[in-house]
Amino acid sequence: MSSALVKEPKVVRCAIYTRKSTTEGLDSDFSTLDAQREAAEHFIKSQAAQGWKALPTRYDDGGFTGGNLERPALTRLMDDIARGEVDTVVVYKVDRLSRSLLDFARLVERFEKRRVAFVSITQHFDTSTSMGRLVLHILLSFAQFERELISERTRDKIAAAKRRGKWTGGPLVLGYRVDRRRRALEVVPEEAAVVKLAFELYERTLSMALTAQRLNARGLTLRTRVAEDGTTRGRPFNKNAVHRLLRNPLYIGKVRHNDDLFLGEHEPIIHPDVFERVQRTLDLRAAGSGTRRPRRSESLLTGLLRCLPCDAAMSTSHAYNDKKQRYRYYRCRASQEGLRCPTGLLNANDVEAAVVAQVKALAKSGALRDRILATLAEGDEGEAELVATKERLEARITELGAEAKRLLGAFSSVDVGGRLLAERLGELERETDKHRAGVADLERRLRACAALRTEGEHVAKLLDAFDEVWEALVPEERREVLRALIKRVGVDPESGTLRVTFHEPATLPNPQPTTEATP
Repeated sequence: MSSALVKEPKVVRCAIYTRKSTTEGLDSDFSTLDAQREAAEHFIKSQAAQGWKALPTRYDDGGFTGGNLERPALTRLMDDIARGEVDTVVVYKVDRLSRSLLDFARLVERFEKRRVAFVSITQHFDTSTSMGRLVLHILLSFAQFERELISERTRDKIAAAKRRGKWTGGPLVLGYRVDRRRRALEVVPEEAAVVKLAFELYERTLSMALTAQRLNARGLTLRTRVAEDGTTRGRPFNKNAVHRLLRNPLYIGKVRHNDDLFLGEHEPIIHPDVFERVQRTLDLRAAGSGTRRPRRSESLLTGLLRCLPCDAAMSTSHAYNDKKQRYRYYRCRASQEGLRCPTGLLNANDVEAAVVAQVKALAKSGALRDRILATLAEGDEGEAELVATKERLEARITELGAEAKRLLGAFSSVDVGGRLLAERLGELERETDKHRAGVADLERRLRACAALRTEGEHVAKLLDAFDEVWEALVPEERREVLRALIKRVGVDPESGTLRVTFHEPATLPNPQPTTEATP
């Protein structure tokens, strides 16, 4: 028969896909990706009689897991399939394409829609038959099981290492570097100084924003990196970065795993007492933020300002002039209801500036801070009395327990009626329960004293740097500060003054109950 009558086989365009989960060894002259491709090319050549031809385009995913489909080379392969440029996908093993049974099913479904075949050169099966599909699903089930088993083993290994205080990798925090020989963290002295300064500044200002501002003002950054051109670059501090730094237990020599802390092998940077004080302050401020009122406006005196002649609250409003400029003002609610009011409209900016000036003057005088510290000193005496009472109750509980034990020991060796013994033991038990309830109440009161002392110290420190703290606050926080200090602000239209009345709580006596200012 003439060779001209022999029909040439149809060209089957074969795309070779390769994958490796890690990047280790990919920079070598002959990597595992090259080995997978070479084996696939040999297999395609063996099918040359059927028209198989390897496409020159490489679809290599180095350093990508098979647990999902978020891989750049796989994405390009699927795009080329959608354009009709591929007839067969060739892989070394099934799990190179995917280790997830669900993901693989989705890929095969897309292959079938485009009439693209799938071939694994080391695992022979025919997906056109029911038996071939069964074998394929079994192989994928084992591949997925292997991936999940490896993940479980890795998690268990990391958990065990952290329980022993070892560093298990991840992003490095400011203040430490990795000793590659020991695979452990070691302190970077110049960075550790920045960490200590951050804790010191926060204890002084009690503001994460102000701490970040002062660190940036000194030219300090989170971590300095050397760029390709030889220059050093570092990200500036912000509130979130300061918060992460202050909350990180690595700085007291501990390692976190889930919700547990374990003693680490690395050297601490911050003293545990300093770290604990900062955590208490952060917790108190976080607890207070949960009760904030919804943001209503930028007006600072809403709910504080009252018209003295009408004895009515003053509400805020605004208007626009011909140039579309917005003006805020306060207006008596009595006048809004149609009643005559001598106060009229008050410029919001002028009134607020006058009140804030009074608060700043009070803070600058130091009188309020001194009274707060004096009150805290008085509270310390009361707290000491509570501690002494608690110790006496605990000592009495110990005595009662010892007496009950002596009674049981003495009467166990003689044959006497048990009624008297039972009555006395009942009395001891009731008295013990009473004293235990007293100890629990004292512990609750001591916790309240500690929280009050922390809050009082917090307010005293705020007053020491009130001007700086005020500039760092947002309008909602400024409104909260004024509400914490001021009971009411009365407007006297006859004298043209504002009567500022400060709070007089039992714990914070007010040295200047009433002051006047001219708006």
